[in-house]
Amino acid sequence: MSSEEFEKLHDIYRSLYDELKLMPERALRCHGEERKRLVRTFDERQGEAEEVLQGMEAELRDAPSTHRSAMSTKLRLYHRDLGKLQRDMKNSAPAFSSSGLSVEGSHHGIYSSQNQQSTHLQSQRALLLQGTDSLNNASQSIERSQRIANETEQIGTDIIEELGEQREQLDRTRNRLVNTGENLSRSRKILRAMSRRLVTNKLLLGVIILMELAILGAVIYLKFFRK
Repeated sequence: MSSEEFEKLHDIYRSLYDELKLMPERALRCHGEERKRLVRTFDERQGEAEEVLQGMEAELRDAPSTHRSAMSTKLRLYHRDLGKLQRDMKNSAPAFSSSGLSVEGSHHGIYSSQNQQSTHLQSQRALLLQGTDSLNNASQSIERSQRIANETEQIGTDIIEELGEQREQLDRTRNRLVNTGENLSRSRKILRAMSRRLVTNKLLLGVIILMELAILGAVIYLKFFRK
């Protein structure tokens, strides 16, 4: 079946039907007040079963078309079985038929005074089932919300931790960049100093070469031209 609510009502009906189907045979073996109590109990349980079947019919209207045919067939069988139990009880307990059974085809009780009580009990049962379902749905919704909140909190915590790690990495990278900049500054100073020394050395070398050339020229002059 496609409806969870239909399954719940189905289980309730089967429990009521299992209790009802034993009563006609018991009515044959009892008399007097005991039989009257049994008839009243049958009327109450039969009314509750009818109420459950009405709930199943309401679920049937909202069921998917693929499941509706099987569910409808099952409901017709349940109505037929319940009507057969009514006839069996009528035959087993004469008081049942003489106590004001409703007209043929009625599915809402046997005694007019008891119908009101049965209807009240059925309404209370329906309200209780509805309240229980609403409470279960609310509890499930709260659990889902709590689970989502916990997951969101965990995700937020993970993001904060990841951002913290990224910040530390950025700080370390910035420090490395600062150190690299300082090293580059020192390197530039060293290169400038080396460049100045190289220029100085070139100048000194040029002066030495000039001096050597002058000395060489003087020696040649003194040796060959001055006598």
